[in-house]
Amino acid sequence: MTAPNDPPDPPDPPSESRTRIIRRAPTGPIPTIKTTPTTQIPRQVQSDQDATRAAPRSVSPAPAEEPSSRTAVAACAVSIISGWATSVVATDLIAGWWRTDRLFCIAVAFLALVFAAATVSGVIMLLQRRGLGRYLITAGAVVALLTYGGVFVAGARVAWIVHAFPLLPIASATLAMHPRTRRWLRG
Repeated sequence: MTAPNDPPDPPDPPSESRTRIIRRAPTGPIPTIKTTPTTQIPRQVQSDQDATRAAPRSVSPAPAEEPSSRTAVAACAVSIISGWATSVVATDLIAGWWRTDRLFCIAVAFLALVFAAATVSGVIMLLQRRGLGRYLITAGAVVALLTYGGVFVAGARVAWIVHAFPLLPIASATLAMHPRTRRWLRG
């Protein structure tokens, strides 16, 4: 028997059968995992018709350089910056003109929505090497220019930098439609 102020006896250590799931230390060697090299998805093989045309040549052509992705990446980067700038201008227009001309604000909001949808999907598709991305970025740039046109037609007082913002969609459309971007998409 124990006295009331004595600490209770420590419990018996758990038996092995009750603690099999949780181990406190490894019981054997750590298994080794075979590492496999990463794989790449191969480029599409030329069509049979192209292969038969190339077969009669006696001298194989030198491997062509893969086109650079610089213009495509630049088009995407400028499109993203253009999207930010256009969204800021559209939001400022809507906030400033909402009490006086709601129809104008709804039109600007619609243009901003169309611009955003076209630009975001265009950037994604261009980075996935889909040709439609070029045209979506260009369409988004045209809609952005319409939005900026609304700013200037409405006679809104804007900061001096806003007058330079239309250069961004023009640059993104130019880079998207550049021949190097087209070659990179086909390469």
